[in-house]
Amino acid sequence: MDIIYKREDYLKKIRGFYDDTETIKVITGIRRCGKSTLLNMIIEELKEKGINDSDIINIKLDKRPNMNIHTQQELEKLIDSKITDDNFKYIFIDEVQNVLDFEPIIESYRLENKYSIFITGSNSYLLSGDLVTKLTGRKIEIEMLPLNFYEYIEMKKELGKEVKSIYEEFETYIKTGGFPGVLKYDSKEDQQLYVKSVLNDIFEKDIKNNSKIKNKEMFENVEKFIVNNFGSEISINSIVKYYESINISIDYRTVEKYIESLVNAKILYPCDNFDIKSKQVLLGEKKYYLADLSIYFALNTDNRINYGPVLENILHNYLICKGYSLSIGKIGNLEVDFIARCDNDYYYLQVSKSIDDEKTSEREYKPFYEIKDLYPRYLFLLDLVINENVNGIKNVNIVKFISNNEKL
Repeated sequence: MDIIYKREDYLKKIRGFYDDTETIKVITGIRRCGKSTLLNMIIEELKEKGINDSDIINIKLDKRPNMNIHTQQELEKLIDSKITDDNFKYIFIDEVQNVLDFEPIIESYRLENKYSIFITGSNSYLLSGDLVTKLTGRKIEIEMLPLNFYEYIEMKKELGKEVKSIYEEFETYIKTGGFPGVLKYDSKEDQQLYVKSVLNDIFEKDIKNNSKIKNKEMFENVEKFIVNNFGSEISINSIVKYYESINISIDYRTVEKYIESLVNAKILYPCDNFDIKSKQVLLGEKKYYLADLSIYFALNTDNRINYGPVLENILHNYLICKGYSLSIGKIGNLEVDFIARCDNDYYYLQVSKSIDDEKTSEREYKPFYEIKDLYPRYLFLLDLVINENVNGIKNVNIVKFISNNEKL
């Protein structure tokens, strides 16, 4: 696709560092979520500011002719060959993990204080946070996700694709997901095949070698178990017990390693339980959300939508993209779907397809009434007609909220 759709939420996070020589800009995220394209967007913005092509060093280590660059010396030689004068340079290195022990070379250029450095990578070593300990200087991480629903609609418009009503598009988005590459295809079969190829790439290139997984079948079983239970509380013990119940032996540490690999590869996003009264994170069970819902539908033949976890997952990813940190709120035996934090602001969020019956309505509102502080409360719904304010609780249509690119 020649058209570059500008992902403003991520550009806003990194613009202030464009000319910063002391800080290495690290862009991470699940494969094919748009990291390389984000680098291209930054380069375009630099050119619009008047930066000359000769002052932009753009190295893609997964593309010809740089695919055979694997050592520190080879990378240094390549970078130096592109530095033809003493002007300030912007260095972009895509898929930096292809170079073994690349960190000292990146650090050495940073220390010269003449370069603004941007790097991306896709393997679980780079994504797991190990990079932070290896790069001894300052760095910031910009973590990307696939397209949220607002971005999905806007990118379809950029590509000249037909955009139906937002509710029709929302139903489609749930199943096709937000990997930008999916929008190249029109049939559901091709879209699912594309997502499966992404997952296979992640396993072969990011997980298998780094995690030394010997039993691929068992790994895929655990992966599917967690993917099928996204948005539900899961503990490692519960997974071990499940497999024991069907006469399959797997130990605690193996399950822990598999989950860690899925989290490091950015397939799963863990969400901790937080006790609202004691203000402490609760150990043990937690929920896992998917980087993209298409992962669930690519791994399952059942295409029915379970709206509870689906809507939670969509809101979770949208708010993460907007810069909120999320946890699950516990107050006694009750649960608030999310506590959202941004700067010093807190929000309590519930998510439900509908509250058209009294029992559901009572279940969704009750946790709010148990919380004694005065932070804002939101109930996100699919209902088209809603009473927008109930006892100080804001009822919000989730499709409109996201398609209008709103914040809490």
